[in-house]
Amino acid sequence: MGAATVLLAAIVFGSSIGPAGPDWWRVPLELLNRLPLIDFDSGVSDGEWAIVWKIRMPRVVLGGLVGGMLSIAGAAYQGVFRNPLVDPYLLGAAAGAGLGATIGLTIGRSATSGWPVDPVPAIAFVFAVTTVMVTYAVGAAFGGSRTGVTLVLAGVAVVSFTSAIQAFILQRNLDVIREVTRWLLGSLTRLVRDVRLVLPCSPLICF
Repeated sequence: MGAATVLLAAIVFGSSIGPAGPDWWRVPLELLNRLPLIDFDSGVSDGEWAIVWKIRMPRVVLGGLVGGMLSIAGAAYQGVFRNPLVDPYLLGAAAGAGLGATIGLTIGRSATSGWPVDPVPAIAFVFAVTTVMVTYAVGAAFGGSRTGVTLVLAGVAVVSFTSAIQAFILQRNLDVIREVTRWLLGSLTRLVRDVRLVLPCSPLICF
């Protein structure tokens, strides 16, 4: 209940702040006004509400979805390895995603314009899963163990190899370094399109 309360407060707070739109204190009033059986004048115009609902709210929802899935994935990593210090780089998921995004951005969005979803996150996801599978295969080949020290060492080797490939591609395509760096840092500016892309993954991650 406490976590749900904090999440609700974060949603209201995040949707209330911005360089344009209504005063911050009017947004919670308008959110209440939008509830069934409640009707009063909050002083928010239709144009101001469009800024809140179509620009701010998708970013807040996307941030909540991404944060929730990251926390679940992190808890899964820590549960498997029984170590609170593990991170996505341990088995190469982050490194594989970075390599996939680098390849996708190097190819160019115009070459994959007919895709039903944004190609860069899709390619990054495929490479992340593939890298983890390679790490498991290497760990199983040396020592026959899929957990513990053997798997960690396999992850270190695969991450180093994947990072080297990414560095080679970037050195050969200097024009995409800034775009790749921006993608790796992350952003919430893609709004509704990224919400639609991330939302179907939420039940899968929770499962």
